[in-house]
Amino acid sequence: MKNTTSWKSRRAESSLKGVASRNLTIFLCIGCFCAGMLFTHRMWTVPEAKGISRTTQIDDQKRKDVKSESKDILGEASRMHHAVQTLDKTISNLEIELAAARALQDSIMSGSPITEDLKIPELTKKRKYLMVIGINTAFSSRKRRDSVRATWMPQGDKLKKLEEEKGIVMRFVIGHSATSGGILDRAIEAEEKQHGDFLRLEHVEGYLELSAKTKSYFTTAIALWDADFYVKVDDDVHVNIGTLAATLARHRSKPRVYIGCMKSGPVLAQKGVRYNEPEHWKFGEEGNRYFRHATGQLYAISKDLATYISINRDILHKYANEDVTLGSWFIGLDVEHIDDRKLCCGTPPDCEWKAQTGNICVASFDWSCSGICKSVERIKEIHRRCGESENALWSAVF
Repeated sequence: MKNTTSWKSRRAESSLKGVASRNLTIFLCIGCFCAGMLFTHRMWTVPEAKGISRTTQIDDQKRKDVKSESKDILGEASRMHHAVQTLDKTISNLEIELAAARALQDSIMSGSPITEDLKIPELTKKRKYLMVIGINTAFSSRKRRDSVRATWMPQGDKLKKLEEEKGIVMRFVIGHSATSGGILDRAIEAEEKQHGDFLRLEHVEGYLELSAKTKSYFTTAIALWDADFYVKVDDDVHVNIGTLAATLARHRSKPRVYIGCMKSGPVLAQKGVRYNEPEHWKFGEEGNRYFRHATGQLYAISKDLATYISINRDILHKYANEDVTLGSWFIGLDVEHIDDRKLCCGTPPDCEWKAQTGNICVASFDWSCSGICKSVERIKEIHRRCGESENALWSAVF
């Protein structure tokens, strides 16, 4: 009985120990689980905070890099723009020098006498001029030339002074006769020795060749003189040089300008009439009008346009009318057409009235004659009534 009681007692004690052991195990498991959760939470949250900070730092650095790259790109663009401008100027100068060399080569290859203006020392000069005025003339126009010399064109030392002090070059422009070295050419050579105011072109004179002569003039002029403007005027037109210079000087900052009295006359298809256009069909149906172009009595173009003519002279098409031809060369280019009516005033009383109001004309002529009617007899009177004072030219600052 005693043994039975002892066994039961040991069994109860063993049972209590088992319960205690299970409770401790469960408690330990719960404790370990909680500790594990706490540890795991810390392991995940700490790196996450560091990652966010690191990402922010990377983004800031990227923004700084972008700003730095933007500044570098802008700086590089500015440097490239300056380099392109410098290159453009260099190319323009090289083109002018090439045109000059070609003009000299043409003279040598053709065996024609080289005008004083085409000598090598002249080609190497870098003097800058305001304008070159080419007065279109013919072999038969000696009296017209003398009338111009006696009125609005300075002579002798004054002509040289005009170039040196005012940067204005003036020449009568003429080519050669069909018979080289004939009596007509010898007469011009004698006149040149007397006055020294001719520019001889590698061109055979003829009324139907005026478009070719215009091309030759601009090509030769830009080879000889580096000017802001190149002017063409007929020898039966009255011109106030100082007023012309002041008018052109206002457009110096513009790269491609075409200045004159703009018009748009009818395209004449009928044969035998004056100003007939053999290629009238190119301008559309009968009755059409020409595009806008400057009237041929006087107009001016800027240096870039003269350079364009010189470079492309072999492929520029010539129409029957010289003023239309020049306009056609510019119609497809980015050129500013400036219509200035002071370049086409009428003869007295028109130009006289304008002069009295202080609005002095650049050029005066009669539309009915495409120049001054009977210019040799009338130009002195026109100069007296419509001409600017001599002081106006020599005291002007351009």
